[in-house]
Amino acid sequence: MQPDLNKTRDLIAEKSGALQNLRNEVHKVIVGQEAMVDRILIALLAGGHILLEGVPGLAKTTAIKTVSDAIHTAFQRIQFTPDLLPADLIGTLIYNPKEGNFTIRRGPIFANIILADEINRAPAKVQSALLEAMQEKQVTIGDKTFSLEEPFLVMATQNPIEQEGTYPLPEAQIDRFMLKVKITYPSRNEEKKIMERFSGRPPARVQTVIRPEEIFAMRDLLERVYIDDKVLDYIVDIVYATRQPKEYHLEKLAPLIEYGASPRASIYLNIGSRAHAFLQGRAYVTPQDVKSIGMDILRHRVIVTYEAEAEDLSSEDVVRMIFDGVPVP
Repeated sequence: MQPDLNKTRDLIAEKSGALQNLRNEVHKVIVGQEAMVDRILIALLAGGHILLEGVPGLAKTTAIKTVSDAIHTAFQRIQFTPDLLPADLIGTLIYNPKEGNFTIRRGPIFANIILADEINRAPAKVQSALLEAMQEKQVTIGDKTFSLEEPFLVMATQNPIEQEGTYPLPEAQIDRFMLKVKITYPSRNEEKKIMERFSGRPPARVQTVIRPEEIFAMRDLLERVYIDDKVLDYIVDIVYATRQPKEYHLEKLAPLIEYGASPRASIYLNIGSRAHAFLQGRAYVTPQDVKSIGMDILRHRVIVTYEAEAEDLSSEDVVRMIFDGVPVP
């Protein structure tokens, strides 16, 4: 196994240069926010959708737009509003009176990278239009189904639910996001750099540094990142503990969890931990990779009870207790 790992590690070092170039381009515009940028790169590597949550002004939209500018793909920004319609997203049938037939007008969803800006400002009927595209990577208009061209990623931003004029996302949709990342305020030093960088100067120009073929090559290489059976068992234990905490001697969590994580959590923990190891330049996965990416994959998949809310415990608190309670291999 060791020679294969060495070969894979060398290939990762060779291919990951494109990711480093992409990170450098992003940081021409974005100050700090290393965790957010890394999670966007992980989503790109793993082919999973990502949801960024934070109060306005934390560069969520700017980060996604900058990443898309540095990738040679089709990009569409969709501003979600309360009056948005499903046809505004996926397209519709247009009647041609001269010909007496209908023609299909494709919507902005037909792109490679979709920025769904302030996604929780649109009602549920619009969110439902995204379900087929996010899960099956296809869109149905009338009686015709169209495949979406790879790479296809939905990178969404949302303001916290406490903000005025927002709608909670349906559980079926939020489960389709591989990652939900919470964005925090910058540090004092970072805020000073932000202030200096955007004090009347024109924004830095972002160069296109990566092509879809390179993304596909890295995704193929991602499958060669080794993950031991013990680590796979650890992933299953983590996910299963969200459903049956008593089996892991976490009896105090049983009344706090309404619904545990779906099987997508296991799939994404596997892929996400491989992508995290890839970013670190390693050809193998450690339990720490699972822990590092675990919160962003599980926080939106564990639904807590009213009892947990009464005790002021969030899904993140529950996930932390699970990681603390499940033995590490």
